[in-house]
Amino acid sequence: MKRRIVAIVMIAVMAFVLMSCSRSKNEGGATPSVTPSAGGRFTPGTYEGKATGYGGEITATVVLSNDRIESVTLYGPNETENIGSIAIRDLQAKIEEQQSVQVDAISGATTTSKAIIEAVTAALTSAGVDVSKLTPVSPQPTKEVALPEELIAVDLCVIGAGGAGMTAAIEAKAAGLTVVILEKMSMAGGNTVKATGGINAANTPLQKELGIADTIESFVTDTMKGGNHLNNEALVRTMAEKSADAIAWLESLGAPLAKLSFSGGATFKRMHAPEGGAPIGNYIVNTFLNNIESNEIDILYNTKATEILMDNGKVSGVMAKGKEKNYKIACEAIILATGGFGANETMVEEYDSKLAGFKTTNAPGATGDGIRMAEAIGANVVDMDQIQTHPTVEQETSIMITESVRGQGAILVNKNGDRFYNELSTRNLVSNAIMQQAGSYAYLIFDQQLRENLSAVESYINADIVEEENNLSELADDIDVDPEKLIATVADWNKTITEKKQDVFNRTTGMDTTISKAPYYAIKVAPAIHHTMGGVEINTKAEVISTDGKPIKGLFAAGEVTGGIHGANRIGGNAVCDIVVFGRIAAKSAADYIATH
Repeated sequence: MKRRIVAIVMIAVMAFVLMSCSRSKNEGGATPSVTPSAGGRFTPGTYEGKATGYGGEITATVVLSNDRIESVTLYGPNETENIGSIAIRDLQAKIEEQQSVQVDAISGATTTSKAIIEAVTAALTSAGVDVSKLTPVSPQPTKEVALPEELIAVDLCVIGAGGAGMTAAIEAKAAGLTVVILEKMSMAGGNTVKATGGINAANTPLQKELGIADTIESFVTDTMKGGNHLNNEALVRTMAEKSADAIAWLESLGAPLAKLSFSGGATFKRMHAPEGGAPIGNYIVNTFLNNIESNEIDILYNTKATEILMDNGKVSGVMAKGKEKNYKIACEAIILATGGFGANETMVEEYDSKLAGFKTTNAPGATGDGIRMAEAIGANVVDMDQIQTHPTVEQETSIMITESVRGQGAILVNKNGDRFYNELSTRNLVSNAIMQQAGSYAYLIFDQQLRENLSAVESYINADIVEEENNLSELADDIDVDPEKLIATVADWNKTITEKKQDVFNRTTGMDTTISKAPYYAIKVAPAIHHTMGGVEINTKAEVISTDGKPIKGLFAAGEVTGGIHGANRIGGNAVCDIVVFGRIAAKSAADYIATH
């Protein structure tokens, strides 16, 4: 019996060796070898490297033959779905194709991309490879040829697969329309996927359950005040009145929001977020994508809308450019949901030169294309010079630290270790206060209690942008702040909370817990461009208004591409409310228009 087993094993081994020696070339064109051939560049084998991404550890497994990187396998289970996961998918293929780690990061997923490149580099280095000598494979020159054009006929074309666009598409499909979404990036989500705090809503069941006496009027008043009364009050009131319905609709799609917190400029706790405090953006984007898939709604990725077509004074279609073909979308209505222009440095400077050189938190697709297309057919624009900075952005990575960190009790200190402003004032005022400090930066200070109650903090830890120590004195040393001053500042803050004293900066919200449980944490922050409040003018039906004051027939818009809702400053949590409320309104208005024209 033993001899039979040995014989079987030997036959199997011989078969494997024969197969290895006679294996045909793989897709890369190289034949894997067991030992290096003469002049081979690499030592064949399987090598592993690791690096820390946005969500945690990323592992790269690299298989080398004598002369090629045969395969790259990436494992990063905690990277953000539909952001980091896209980088893992695309960079794996890019590195294999280019035979080099000198590849471009995936737009919108730079932290994950950097970690992938570092992990693959570590694997190659362990194999004795000098990665600096791995120059990218040059693509073969190709003669430029005209791309074929495909005609697609639908009831409704949605331009942009961010939160507003996907909301509109889901509602439009529910109304019985045929729908296609155009998305110029390789992933859905736009700026929505970067949202970290929550969605503001008033008079919701959760607020009532917790005894929070919020009202529509309070929501409207806070929003108008936060926007310096530049807002279109009719739009603000529509958003507030339909905000509770937006929460219920999200829950019906599979995205319940069971946590409440304060937002800067809000009178009551009205920022609704997922249980555990996970970032709202990725949470609802994944929910939308699941519904898009189940409803069989097509998204054409890497497809940029270039022109809105008109016929006899009403929209008739969209021209779009893809990677392999161009498209003409014949449709009866269009919903513009292309986002703002916070990632377009030239456009930002055109409207506010003071923001030249500022970092941006925006997704790379937020370049104002939709606004320009709408203007080309006579759309009016409003509030274009109103550009918001977010006060708490880590400058090296452009990672925005959610307002919920301050909303749950963090404080801001300057380089002297002093508090200097009401941390939960409106974003524009907090940003201005930080810019007035020495060095134009500040530190967010918080403790283990906050970390345990807000899961979003874990992504900041994983991104290596947080200082952590077991006591405030050591934390102060890490951030080059006077330890005695920082200890005294935190003690004063804690005393204000425990003795329920009036805060010296008139802060009244986000004061439920002290900063008293080790470890203690600090993040260095400064303002960055975050939201463009200006855009195409719409009415309460989400119809786009022309320069002559009349609706453009068949054209609707929702989200950051529009102007008028947020005025001079957007209250944190209002953008997600805006995209859901007006995305749904745009879909209903488009369905009504198609039914009657």
